[in-house]
Amino acid sequence: MNQYVTLGRTERQSEVESLTRFIVSSIEAARVVETPFYHLQFDKVFPDDIYNAMRAAMPVVSDYRPMSGRSKGNDLADGTHTRVKMDLFPEYIRHLPPPKRAVWRVVGRALCSQAVKEVLVRKLGPALARRFGPDYVKVAMYPIPILTRDIPGYHISPHTDTRWKGITVQLYLPTDDSLPHIGTIFHERLSDGSLPKKTQMKFSPNTGYAFAVGEDTWHSADTVGAEVKTRDSILHTYFVDAGPLCFLRNRVKRIGNFISNEIRNARHS
Repeated sequence: MNQYVTLGRTERQSEVESLTRFIVSSIEAARVVETPFYHLQFDKVFPDDIYNAMRAAMPVVSDYRPMSGRSKGNDLADGTHTRVKMDLFPEYIRHLPPPKRAVWRVVGRALCSQAVKEVLVRKLGPALARRFGPDYVKVAMYPIPILTRDIPGYHISPHTDTRWKGITVQLYLPTDDSLPHIGTIFHERLSDGSLPKKTQMKFSPNTGYAFAVGEDTWHSADTVGAEVKTRDSILHTYFVDAGPLCFLRNRVKRIGNFISNEIRNARHS
């Protein structure tokens, strides 16, 4: 708790740099798994004190906003959203209480650092090269880290991510190891078009995975059951930022989301 209080009172660049170095070393140490598609598996992404601070600084329900896209189809009959999010950008977390804001500002800045992007690109090089060719390192990527929360009823069918995305990272944030069975499922696409389950990530504290988005990166999540209170994680996505269309789309989308979030906060204040 003392570490949490200290972090909550300071936002010095040294903290961001220290956390960035730790995350980079964690990615460097990631296991490379090539089936059913090329991906990385992480252990201990964050230092223990930072992870505990993140858990202590989790936002309350009203801090989140509904997730768009496929998740909208999972709303409950009463309109409750089964997946919600909070972008870890300064313009979103500024509404949090100062101690919580300090924690997530440091985490968000570290995740968006150039060093983290570079090590992910390097570790995922073989998969990125298959999609973008030998000059994959030169493909611009725009990082968007979001804190997500799923509740009972949420699920998503097997899918590959949109081609607007270049890299998908998910970092799990449970309090303990009591719910390992709700991690993301990876599928293998067979010649007959079927998508059998090949492997499943364990929903364990301070773990996660990453993959370069491709035509073979089929993944899903089973329906979150009543035994789950919340399924918390960070979805850290690198959107392709190459060319005027992608460049403009990424920034217009961020501005539009910011405006929508400000309107929502104004209505709740």
